[in-house]
Amino acid sequence: MPAACARPARGSECSDQWLVVWRLLAIWRCYVNWVYSCRGLAGQIQIWGEEMKTTAGCVLVLLLAIASTATAQQPSCNEPPPTSFTNWAQFGFSSCRTAFNPYEFILSPSTVGGLGVKWSYTTGIDVYSSPAVANGVVYILSEDGNVYALNAFTGAKLWSHFTEVGGVSATAVANGIVYVGGQDEKLYALNASTGDLEWSYTTGGPVYVSPTVANGVVYIGSYDTNLYALNASTGAKLWSLDGCNPYGPSAAVANGVAYVNCEFDVVALDASTGASLWSSYADLPSSPAVANGAVYFTTAAPQCNAYALDATTGAKLWSQDDDCYGTSPVVADGMVYFGSVYTIFALNASNGANVWSYIAGGFVFNPTAANGVVYFGSQDDNVYALNASTGASLWSYTTGGYVLSSPAVVNGVVYVGSFDYNVYAFGLPSH
Repeated sequence: MPAACARPARGSECSDQWLVVWRLLAIWRCYVNWVYSCRGLAGQIQIWGEEMKTTAGCVLVLLLAIASTATAQQPSCNEPPPTSFTNWAQFGFSSCRTAFNPYEFILSPSTVGGLGVKWSYTTGIDVYSSPAVANGVVYILSEDGNVYALNAFTGAKLWSHFTEVGGVSATAVANGIVYVGGQDEKLYALNASTGDLEWSYTTGGPVYVSPTVANGVVYIGSYDTNLYALNASTGAKLWSLDGCNPYGPSAAVANGVAYVNCEFDVVALDASTGASLWSSYADLPSSPAVANGAVYFTTAAPQCNAYALDATTGAKLWSQDDDCYGTSPVVADGMVYFGSVYTIFALNASNGANVWSYIAGGFVFNPTAANGVVYFGSQDDNVYALNASTGASLWSYTTGGYVLSSPAVVNGVVYVGSFDYNVYAFGLPSH
């Protein structure tokens, strides 16, 4: 166990493994107390207690070794701890942008077929944006120009904030602030409880991409080709990457490195300073995702590849060019999922081999995954749920318009927006 993991605060990078340790110790203490009160024989208690201490010590050593190894293998992505209620706080779930919720245990391949509409909320026009869900609230931007805060359990509107013009930027939530980009060239920071403006930052072009928040910094790309790193509390500019992507670059952040999709490169930057670490040629790459020591992304036509690069060096691990991939990737349980025109593909994350594919009735948009299920929206007006291992269809729901929104799956509920003006929450009847 590294020294940095000694008695951390709850929610820190090391807290998950210590929660297991504290619970084990608490159970052992309660059991020893029970033996003292019931047996009444000091000699027996002393002998039994020493044996129990030895056994518990061995178990603790094993648990710590396992937990330390698991932590070392996973990138630091500001993922929430596994509590009874999980947040999907930004596009792609965490700053690593894997679009995978590892803490979902209610919806599964065996239960997802029972999904139904829990509630829907009607905005003023199309909902392109993807939702964030944090602390029992759904935050989402509509093309009507409003950021909406909705009760995650009932759909009741808590507040809305008008941002002059609408957009497609997903919301991100951290430390009581909601971040969202607007077509009016601004990044907005709103109070998560009231919707009041905390600050805004004006870029040189519309902000279509979604913000990434990590370690007190907001990373946002603009149509002015730049990526900006801003102080998350004040909006002050820390650094920028100029001339990167004419469509607006986006960043995945892990282990102090920002991985950015520029027009003809994927670049790795020091997340604190913006200093270049490496770059790798790619033609119009998608938003990247970082997992298991690799950076995953797709490229647009005419190159039409899916890639995995070494996250430390940028060296190519594999590429797959059988089809023209296009969406941002999902990385979950040893698999990578991409959308490509009408098809969603599942590839082996280690070598890029095709595992399965599924053809929808329209263009496929950014998928997500949780607990053995892959979710995505389509131009055919449907939201889909597929078996992550086999690609078999498990559930679908037809809305009244295109579904470009990337689903957020947390706490047994699927949240997504539609071109029929609605934000939907799908859940199980018993939950």
